[in-house]
Amino acid sequence: MSGHFEALPGGGAAVPLDEVEISILRSLAVQLLELIGPGDEPPVGEDPLAGLFREGPSEPPSDPALARLFPNAYADDDEELRAASAEFRRFTETDLRDRKRGDVLAVVRSLDALGAAGEGVAVLKLTADDSRHWLGALNDLRLTIGTRLEIADDEESDRLYRLPDSDPRKPMVMAYLWLGALQETLVETLM
Repeated sequence: MSGHFEALPGGGAAVPLDEVEISILRSLAVQLLELIGPGDEPPVGEDPLAGLFREGPSEPPSDPALARLFPNAYADDDEELRAASAEFRRFTETDLRDRKRGDVLAVVRSLDALGAAGEGVAVLKLTADDSRHWLGALNDLRLTIGTRLEIADDEESDRLYRLPDSDPRKPMVMAYLWLGALQETLVETLM
């Protein structure tokens, strides 16, 4: 997996992807969509304005990866800060989930539009707006995988580089590192 993003004239970015890379990216994106969960559909006949003021959850997710994607707004050192976090979450998490879901759906749609590369390489071309969706999705994928791998600091990350091929975490580590390289080159193209 050696593809990296390059800037396109007029904004946006392009990356060559082979069939395996497309399949891995799409699979990871679909898994992230499943983790985030479906969006709330407003009840039939509900006033659209009322939907804008629908409240979300006030408790943090129990899944560590979701808790990383949807962290508390404040440290939960005392009761007052816990209450403030709950209040903040209640009014922001639904929108944040929608944005994250939109980012990941943009990745899936662009990969589906690219189609199967066959035995060759296809070049994925993203607009500047699509690139921002990809950045969000790549970041969320890395956060999720990093949480599953229990990466808490650079030492943990360095240790993962030295895993033997027989370690069952090795494929996830390779995906984590590859996604990081894609994310880094995409950021560079947009600067």
